[in-house]
Amino acid sequence: MSIPDHGLDDPDYAAFAWGRYRRIMAWMLGLSVVLAAVMLGILYWSMGELPLLMAIFVAFGVFGTVALTAALMGLVFLSSGSGHDARVEDRVSKEVLIEDD
Repeated sequence: MSIPDHGLDDPDYAAFAWGRYRRIMAWMLGLSVVLAAVMLGILYWSMGELPLLMAIFVAFGVFGTVALTAALMGLVFLSSGSGHDARVEDRVSKEVLIEDD
């Protein structure tokens, strides 16, 4: 596998990659708000009126879970797509002998 010449070290490519990450995150934050509202609607439909504190915790819980998952997965794809993963040196495998059974 060849290492791409561009990466986050290149200012132009970094601006492009981080801009794409921000656009994806904006969509995902919007989706998080929608999913939190849908979940509150489902709970209201199934349980009736919710206590205010429960509704707040459910909304923040659903929003936070979806937003954090999107942020972390976005960073994984950013790292992989920019070539940072391919640039990692594996110094340990050269020093440690691993025997096959």
